[in-house]
Amino acid sequence: MAILRAAEIRKMSVKDRADKLLELRKELIKLKTQRATGTAMQSPGKIRVIKRTIARFHTLAGSSASATQKTTGGK
Repeated sequence: MAILRAAEIRKMSVKDRADKLLELRKELIKLKTQRATGTAMQSPGKIRVIKRTIARFHTLAGSSASATQKTTGGK
């Protein structure tokens, strides 16, 4: 899983963002399960990267929503 930068996320369509976010959440659950069961993880730092990428998705979603409100007069 490559790190997605803000510019890459902004270029995605709404459907692509939702699909990618779902994929990231599934991968995070899989990695957390591996950690909890004691299975040897290939890359322990991957959990941190995925969490940050998910947070980036949520941050950009919030900023785009507030930008939409500003252009429509807050309604």
